[in-house]
Amino acid sequence: MKKSERYKKILLAVNHFLVFFLIAAFLITCCILLFVTVMTETLGITLTDADIGVAAKLTFANVVALSLMFTVIDTIRRKLTVDKPVKKITEATQKMMEGDFSVRIKKGRDFGSEDKFGEIIDCINKMAEELSSVETLRTDFIANVSHELKTPLAVMQNYGTMLTKPNLSEEQRIEYAKAITDASHRLATLITNILKLNKLENQQITPTLETYDLSEQVCECLLSFENAWESKELNIETNIEDGVTVKSDPEMMSLVWNNLFSNAIKFTDKGGTVSLGISSDGDFAVVTVGDTGCGISGEVGEHMFDKFYQGDTSHATQGNGLGLALVKRVIDITGSDISVESEIGRGTTFTVRVRRV
Repeated sequence: MKKSERYKKILLAVNHFLVFFLIAAFLITCCILLFVTVMTETLGITLTDADIGVAAKLTFANVVALSLMFTVIDTIRRKLTVDKPVKKITEATQKMMEGDFSVRIKKGRDFGSEDKFGEIIDCINKMAEELSSVETLRTDFIANVSHELKTPLAVMQNYGTMLTKPNLSEEQRIEYAKAITDASHRLATLITNILKLNKLENQQITPTLETYDLSEQVCECLLSFENAWESKELNIETNIEDGVTVKSDPEMMSLVWNNLFSNAIKFTDKGGTVSLGISSDGDFAVVTVGDTGCGISGEVGEHMFDKFYQGDTSHATQGNGLGLALVKRVIDITGSDISVESEIGRGTTFTVRVRRV
């Protein structure tokens, strides 16, 4: 133990002793004076200076003894009920400051330990658990972002190098230039989605509620993918109730429909079917977006709304795993609801419920 810490403990003990001494001296002196006054008035006893001197010495000795006893008892009590849990909390928080978020504080059953320390320990354990999750997400986020950035950059670098070769045919030049353009679009989309998701998660974007025609909005979003579904010769089935109005943020909700349609078309094989249904159900408008694609397994379904999670681990399908994370965040912010039904080899259906006017 360092000298400074030892001196601090000695000064603290002396301070406690003086506090108890002053309290005991005041109380005992008051009691003695009251006792002597009552005794002299009722019994007529007269105390001599010698008697008062002996009584004063005995009283002082008792005050010192009681003060020492209280100091020792209080020191032991503090050691068990305060110092011990504080030491546990301090050691745990020190480890957390060093980056170890796996630390957990065990609740002790120390004599007389205050329940408030138990509440503090519960809060610190919960904080450590949350920080551990955040650290895991941060690590995964960096790894996934690095991977997603590296892939289009590598494509652009490789095809850019190939474009510098002499004697390229016009067909090859167009092919390489298109590959670079596609990769740059993928990179731009990734960065845009990261920025959007960051703003949504940090509450930098708040919903602006408006009353508008949901049927019209969803149909316009679907029509914007006309070239995509025609190139894959997909069948589009619709069952749309006209004039379904909702009170929500139209700009945010357009992110939901665009991502759902994009996924439905992307994961549906050539000649397959994409379906859209819009109906009103009491206080809610119900939008269903279905496809006859590959379907989603139970394991994938548990993580499909996580950032950068892709069921296709081979990354054969274009995407960056942020679309459904954006969808879920928008759904939460706008107070809507989303559910998924899927079967491997038979397709997937997303159902979104938006509060009506």
